[in-house]
Amino acid sequence: MLRVLAVNGSLRDGSHNGALLRAAADLLPADAVLVEHDGLSVVPPYDESADTAPPPPAVAALRGALACADAVLFSTPEYNSSIPGQLKNALDWASRPFPENALRGKPVAVIGASTGMFGAVWAQAELRKVLGTIGAQVIDRELPVPFAHERFDAAGRLVDPDLADELADVLSSLVAGARFSDPFGELRIAV
Repeated sequence: MLRVLAVNGSLRDGSHNGALLRAAADLLPADAVLVEHDGLSVVPPYDESADTAPPPPAVAALRGALACADAVLFSTPEYNSSIPGQLKNALDWASRPFPENALRGKPVAVIGASTGMFGAVWAQAELRKVLGTIGAQVIDRELPVPFAHERFDAAGRLVDPDLADELADVLSSLVAGARFSDPFGELRIAV
């Protein structure tokens, strides 16, 4: 069973990006499971002088969750035309030590939702850039979800069938990337 780690860039209770990740859990291929990482809010600000062994507990948990995942699905809102500071901060921690960081060579996908008409497009582009710099294998797919408040019902369930199909396609690409690559970008035979 492939393990897909879900990372929500929004810290807000009831966020649309959290709802999008929960919808993803239902749309994954049968040989994959989605596990949510909910520790972003407690990751301390990155401080190179504090990046020692052992790392702060929240950082160790984040790095461990990333290391145990076969693939990672990020969902981000857009703050001031970019990614939320807490998400960027967590990625700064995750990227170290660079040569063997937990995202290096790992298949990742980026999706995003916002209540505006652009669906966090700029944030997704920024996040893909950061993840590529870290060394992740970024799936070349976009999924902007504009007017997110209209795409989910009051219980947070996805009610847009076209969006569900697009999300399923992104997930299929992500899982395919996890099946056929290893953390160092070499071909892996699916068993």
